[in-house]
Amino acid sequence: MTNFYCFSPITSYTLALPKGENVQCTGGNMNRRYFLGAALSAVAAPAFAKKPSERPRVLAFNHLHTDEKIAVTYRVGDRYQRSALQEVNHFFRDFRTGDQVAIDPQLLDLLYDVKIHLGDVDARFDVLSGYRSPRTNKMLRETSGGVAKNSLHLTGQAIDVRFPDLPTRYIRDAAIALGRGGVGYYRRSDFVHLDTGAVRRWGA
Repeated sequence: MTNFYCFSPITSYTLALPKGENVQCTGGNMNRRYFLGAALSAVAAPAFAKKPSERPRVLAFNHLHTDEKIAVTYRVGDRYQRSALQEVNHFFRDFRTGDQVAIDPQLLDLLYDVKIHLGDVDARFDVLSGYRSPRTNKMLRETSGGVAKNSLHLTGQAIDVRFPDLPTRYIRDAAIALGRGGVGYYRRSDFVHLDTGAVRRWGA
């Protein structure tokens, strides 16, 4: 029996698999699609013989301000893929000014590990904000609250995301469980801030 913890208590699922293997999700009401993805990948993994570190790492994004979509294999084994990183740099650009910087590859690793932690290798992130130019960050500080003067968005180390079909609190909980970087939960605005800075958390 393989067990998966599901965020927020209520439901329990059991999935019957070949050769008598069962996978159970207890203590929560995780979206069934995410549960099934986690269960099947966990049971099937030994058959593929590849170590997790050797598998190609794919990330897919929708940009909510530009309507652009990308899916990139940004890393294979221990090697980051230069062309994919360049595509990510452009996609995460400051959409107001067109400026872009090199996005921290560890931020991509964090996003990848979040979706794997949630059990959906095909998850596509909705992106609200990636890189911010100093001009944009200054404007946001003057017109809205909660924008840091030295925001990690300025250095390509932060992103604001959500999933289209999963409560944002699941992203928050997965990122906190990973114990890497900053995690900010904005319930009313329905997004999670993730960064590769010091380990910290904020938001209800």
